[in-house]
Amino acid sequence: MLASVAGAFNEPNHLMVEAGTGTGKSVAYLIPAIYWAVQNGQRVVISTNTINLQDQLINKDIPMLQKILPVKFKAVALKGRSNYICPHRVQLFRQKENLNPKELRLLAKLLVWLPSTTTGDREELFMPDYAEQALWHQVASDSTTCTARTCSAETCFYARARRAAESAHVIVVNHALLLADIAVDSRVIPEYKYLIIDEAHHLEDSVTSQLSFEVDQKSLGQLLSELSQPLRSSGQRAGFIHEVARRCLSAAPPHVRGDINDIVFKCHEAVEKAGKGVRQLFTVLNAFVTEFPGGSRYNQKIRLTEDTRAQPAWSNVELTWDHTGASLGEVSKALGILYTMLTELESYDVANWEELLSTLTFYRGQLDEVRSNLQVILAQPSRERILWVEQNMQSKALSLHNAPLHVGNLVHEHLLKPKESVVLTSATLRTNNSFEYFQERLHLWDAEEAAVGSPFDYENNTLLYLPTDIPEPEAPGHQKAVETALINLAKQIRGRTLVLFTAYTQLRNVAGNIKGPLAEAGIVVYEQGDGTNRRQMLENFKNAEQAILLGTRSFWEGVDIPGSALSCVVITRIPFAVPSDPIVAARAETFDDAFSQYSIPQAILMFRQGFGRLIRSHQDRGVVAIFDRRVMSKSYGSAFLESLPHVTEQRGLLANLPKMAEDWIDYGGI
Repeated sequence: MLASVAGAFNEPNHLMVEAGTGTGKSVAYLIPAIYWAVQNGQRVVISTNTINLQDQLINKDIPMLQKILPVKFKAVALKGRSNYICPHRVQLFRQKENLNPKELRLLAKLLVWLPSTTTGDREELFMPDYAEQALWHQVASDSTTCTARTCSAETCFYARARRAAESAHVIVVNHALLLADIAVDSRVIPEYKYLIIDEAHHLEDSVTSQLSFEVDQKSLGQLLSELSQPLRSSGQRAGFIHEVARRCLSAAPPHVRGDINDIVFKCHEAVEKAGKGVRQLFTVLNAFVTEFPGGSRYNQKIRLTEDTRAQPAWSNVELTWDHTGASLGEVSKALGILYTMLTELESYDVANWEELLSTLTFYRGQLDEVRSNLQVILAQPSRERILWVEQNMQSKALSLHNAPLHVGNLVHEHLLKPKESVVLTSATLRTNNSFEYFQERLHLWDAEEAAVGSPFDYENNTLLYLPTDIPEPEAPGHQKAVETALINLAKQIRGRTLVLFTAYTQLRNVAGNIKGPLAEAGIVVYEQGDGTNRRQMLENFKNAEQAILLGTRSFWEGVDIPGSALSCVVITRIPFAVPSDPIVAARAETFDDAFSQYSIPQAILMFRQGFGRLIRSHQDRGVVAIFDRRVMSKSYGSAFLESLPHVTEQRGLLANLPKMAEDWIDYGGI
């Protein structure tokens, strides 16, 4: 792999390289990247999908190479601009009148944290409350409000991080920053021509996410309330418009104060009217959604197609949007007039005049973006966009979504074409031993290919168990069979099991039915969604004497527990994407044979990721059990089994699994 990456940089060309677990993938691309950067004076950017891998590179792999390589090099991690606090904006936030309790709580945290932080990274700050997270943008570094005139280069955390990146040979970022930097041409990342994308199997989803839009009543209401909100106690108003008025009135001469008050009053009035319109819009949307049956216990997604728009209730949505969209337009117009007023008051020494202008530009831009996206979603659909309304079935909150149908051309034009060499790597890029699916999805037509197998001895260390008598997933008795098998298996091998689900509903049902019997045997059941964060849950599982861990899609990858703590992985179902999901459904329509050309390759990549959770080192030994008979009973099942490395395969009764697993794990045989 090292030679392939070095070759791609030297040619230069683009490269897809699949590197099996245990190949030392990160070191294999870091070494040529470091030497290339040092010898050619060309910085190299490395992008990861997860924080875990980013931390591994910065805190483990790179420090190790700095000690053993004979070349000196500098490497830094860089995050998106909005991740960094702006001390100047904190002071402005502090000067606001009528801070509400949530704003005061955030301010108190910031004032305690600021003197001690060396990075200004929001990740250091504990903000579990949604309201605090929503307020963060008011104190975060921002290109429209943080300028050389307002922010000192010495105290600006973002400027410090950017300077460090400019002098680095290797810059580590995440996919979100990589793609945002390209999308808005903001150049947070210093100029570069050589790029390595790790966890590249996530790239299509990352691009989709970066180019998507989402809004709900809460966030839109938050945006409007930041502009203007009535204070019940005094009858006055708070918010940004009030701040503009206060500072302008204190600086302006008496003869213009009447005009200022008139403009400000119209702004407040426009925001109030828009707020009522937004509430009415989501009320009508709720009525529309209730006419559609189905959805899981947790959410319902309704794709907005020609058929759904033909429903009688949709006409009410369109009519209401006409009025609400117009009222949001009036807010934008009023803010434009407010902006003009501010520019005319420049000579009157209005406090923080430039900051007010840039913040006003920010709010107006946010409002216009929301309005234009809602116009596409609700009134002017595009064939190139995937549009849907979603309802959380627990909170009943509605959200509207707009995502791109295709991303391959965008990747080719904006990511591959401008770069000399892009290396895309992952442990899972191929299906049926071919890069074709990955290549087609991202338009990687001119990329070279390389595949490096895992050095692990799967045949002697991995038992693949396929129960022949388990009911198919939709058949009666499957759920009960899974629960009984998990109880017996966990008792026999004393926990040590990761159980992978494709649906949260099934996970919750299984957890509820196996916790009691396993607790009696002294085995703890950790379940995703119990309130514990993912990292802590993995630590708890790793350190427990006897435990099993139940997880859905985020646990199919990124779980790295070498040793005996994880000795068995159970895959409850083939991980097909939900066919009714709007993005899946819309993209499936672009294929002649969606199931074989889209659904199966997508599921194989996830299936391989799940399998890869078991063997993480040369010393590891364990069992992978597949509780989905379709890998044997369906014609497509062989594609999943053939995608795995050469293992010891055993087919037999479900009742035989516990003893066979114990024999394999603890005694080296079956």
